[in-house]
Amino acid sequence: MKKILVIDDEAALRDLIELVLRRENFRVRTAENGSTGLKELDSFQPDLVLLDLMLPDYSGYDLCKEITKKQAIPVIMLSAKSEIVDKVLGLELGAEDYMTKPFDNRELIARIKVVLRRYENKDPKNNGEENRMVFGELVFDLDTKVVLKNGIPISLTAKEFKILETLLKRPGKIFTRDELLEIAWGYDFLGDSRSVDMTIMRLRKKLEEDAENPKYVKTVYGFGYQLGGD
Repeated sequence: MKKILVIDDEAALRDLIELVLRRENFRVRTAENGSTGLKELDSFQPDLVLLDLMLPDYSGYDLCKEITKKQAIPVIMLSAKSEIVDKVLGLELGAEDYMTKPFDNRELIARIKVVLRRYENKDPKNNGEENRMVFGELVFDLDTKVVLKNGIPISLTAKEFKILETLLKRPGKIFTRDELLEIAWGYDFLGDSRSVDMTIMRLRKKLEEDAENPKYVKTVYGFGYQLGGD
């Protein structure tokens, strides 16, 4: 059973979402504020977080960044704000999806299932892939979603993790910005390819000794990005 953490200060909505999710056979925990949500994140280890944008003690944007830095798990933001700029900001800060309140419960379930499928671990026994990939000083564990550099864990957001996983599976292959955008954000993402550039920039700062002269994630000017290469 997949585990979902709901962080929302509206008790009635929180209870309704919990009921709907349990009917779909999800395991659920709820939190009424950001501080409690972070504690539940550590103890519950959810597969996905539903996060209200307006919390009494946290900005939803700040909390989203904190969650995705701690664990490579997807976040779906919930908000009464329907402005495009709010949606784009939430998505660029690490959210996987953004839903405007009020929403239809069936749409919520459908979006949750799409996001979970996108981030579901592949079973090496079923697809013949190794559960660990190695490239230079990097070790990438598909089962635990942990990236090590020289044996030291590197904290990645869900988007950074997905892009690195994509590049590692096809070292040397050039991926266009649009390809990476669709892989990591989904075909219905409202932003543009600059989101890929920003994520690559953050990824390089974490992986590279010199982010200005990358050894791992390289730019192929006029085309896109690749892992390694000349």
